[in-house]
Amino acid sequence: MTIQDTTAADGILLQTSNLTMRFGGVVAVSDVSLTLRELELRCLIGPNGAGKSTFFKMLTGQLKPSTGAISFRGAPIAGDDPHAIARRGIGIKTQVPNVFDGLSVREHIWLAARRQHLDRRANDVVASVLDRIRMTHLAGAQVGRLSHGQRQWVEIGMVIAGDPDLILLDEPAAGMTHDEVLRTAEIIRDINQTKALIVVEHDMQFIRMIAKTVTVFNQGAVLVESTVDAVLADQRVRDVYLGKKVH
Repeated sequence: MTIQDTTAADGILLQTSNLTMRFGGVVAVSDVSLTLRELELRCLIGPNGAGKSTFFKMLTGQLKPSTGAISFRGAPIAGDDPHAIARRGIGIKTQVPNVFDGLSVREHIWLAARRQHLDRRANDVVASVLDRIRMTHLAGAQVGRLSHGQRQWVEIGMVIAGDPDLILLDEPAAGMTHDEVLRTAEIIRDINQTKALIVVEHDMQFIRMIAKTVTVFNQGAVLVESTVDAVLADQRVRDVYLGKKVH
């Protein structure tokens, strides 16, 4: 059975099968098979150069896999254009906030909501999103005057406003203060009540706050996949992060 034969009854939202990405003679991602179910929150971890970002880019259409398949709700999406994948219901927030300093928080969220909804509905979505990212009190503030963490929350809000079924977050806690990290974990747990998420992150304490299942990448392949406690206690994972050879 191919991954395209998967039905909604299986509860599978996203699936990759033997996904591989080569750049000339360099294999950045090698034979990765991953299954994500509805409303699941999955963390991807691994050292720099492990293949996490390349894997993300294949999921969102920024890169076309060399071989392998990607299925979203049973439909093949590998090699589709980014806008086509976004229309299917996959939203992404990159590590560097993509916001406009001169616009307000509300304007950012409204512009994102307006792509999916008429004006009246968009206004309702804006109010809901501002509440979810805990920024109603800052709705009129210019984004250029916000802290790094607040700017990250604005972009998370923009993704939510598009109403995707799956949200991909690339190091959402990077560069944040301790209090901002705590609030980001709260926001992500709240989003996960209604959306599935894949989160790439390096901060182990943050991962403990949000993760149930963790997939560890190393040298382009999946090293281990298990519960957060099992993964963080795994000697192979410790060796990878300490730069030791994994047997």
